[in-house]
Amino acid sequence: MPTSSNARKAKPAAALVKMQTLLARQGISPGEIDGMDGENYRKAIAQYRRRENLGSGDVVDEATWRALGGDRSQDIVISYSVAKADARYVFSKPIPRDYARQARMRRLAYSSAPEMFAERFRMGKGLFRALNPRAHYRVAGTALQVIAAERAVPGAEATLIKADKRTGIVAAYGSQGEMIASYPATIGSSDTPSPEGEYQVARIVRQPTYHYDPVKNFQQGRNTRRLVLPRGPNNPVGSIWIGLSKPTFGIHGTPEPSRIGKASSHGCVRLTNWDAEDLARMVKPGTVVRFTE
Repeated sequence: MPTSSNARKAKPAAALVKMQTLLARQGISPGEIDGMDGENYRKAIAQYRRRENLGSGDVVDEATWRALGGDRSQDIVISYSVAKADARYVFSKPIPRDYARQARMRRLAYSSAPEMFAERFRMGKGLFRALNPRAHYRVAGTALQVIAAERAVPGAEATLIKADKRTGIVAAYGSQGEMIASYPATIGSSDTPSPEGEYQVARIVRQPTYHYDPVKNFQQGRNTRRLVLPRGPNNPVGSIWIGLSKPTFGIHGTPEPSRIGKASSHGCVRLTNWDAEDLARMVKPGTVVRFTE
């Protein structure tokens, strides 16, 4: 597996883009679809093999390739026409790191068209730009090349969510113990660990504001007073908040999908925005969330 520095220099590989897309369609998320051989991609392979009883390991062998329909699937990259609403979208200025400055903004929207389209289609910005090197993102009717990674939400409702701190994986299970979905995650840190034991989903908030409290949670920089940060995909908790029965803890999105599994969180469980939204469609207040080591 390449190191992170090698991955930054490498170009997206078509075969890996296809594998990541097929995994995402099965509800086994590799995080960003970027065409790179990385830890989140390997986690997804291992989870899929485990679910389909294909043996342990994180390598795509012939049986795994067949199970994913690798030879049959050709519609990995599709064309998307820029809509009028896309062309009119009002982007935010570059998002500052400082929460006090974020709190003064009207919203924490996308700051560029590549960011918006890449996130909509579950892609890394590098892959999106590689597929659309000369596109006019702000012109309605422009054809963009994007990844077709969407999957139908399973009919089964999740009855248990497991957040595994050791592997950095959040998995949803149905009433018969079957794995419905799996996502790479950032789960707490050594300074602010996630809780232990079992809790329940308390509420689901779409497009949440973010309430910063340095006394109850953590202190960011020199910010010593409570702040309310506006809504938007670049909000610290992203586009969705799944609050738990343990106060101040939840499962949520992120403004930085490329850092999932690579950076610590302040005790909560962080997923990409699209994975958090997928999970929110499968749970309801009362769903059990179990933290494991």
